[in-house]
Amino acid sequence: MATPLEFTANYAHSTTAVRAAFTDEQYWKDRLAEVGGPGAQLDSYSYDGTTLRVAMTQTIPPEDLPAAITAIKPNGLVIPRTETYVESEASGTFEAYVVDAPAQVRGTVTMSGDETHSRGVVSGTVEVTIPVFGKKIEKAVAEKLLELLAAEAEFTDNWIAKR
Repeated sequence: MATPLEFTANYAHSTTAVRAAFTDEQYWKDRLAEVGGPGAQLDSYSYDGTTLRVAMTQTIPPEDLPAAITAIKPNGLVIPRTETYVESEASGTFEAYVVDAPAQVRGTVTMSGDETHSRGVVSGTVEVTIPVFGKKIEKAVAEKLLELLAAEAEFTDNWIAKR
């Protein structure tokens, strides 16, 4: 059974402003450069005016991981991640996995708010299918993801404020 992943980002900007940031390719480049981890890169970006799809690769270096993970992945984690949003829908989806490991993360991001504030609610799961140690690794991955999501939310608020 997968470990739940729940996070709420509160923005000091409207949902319109947050969505506009998300549709700006430079936002993704800047976000990855600032909070994406060593070697983070934007693999693809597409926005056709209706659907946004962003693929990126992020890393978590071994020094930032607990021993339970570095025992299996001594060089850290390489994590390809995809986010997809459709203009007419309040929710987007995300998927991520760990290269060369049976670990997956998936879920939704639901935006709500008004003209001055907005909220992005992340609801998903972390699943690691390794006997005996899977749950311990899921917990560690979920903790790192929560830290990353908090950093991304703070970055987003600051990036919008500077525009």
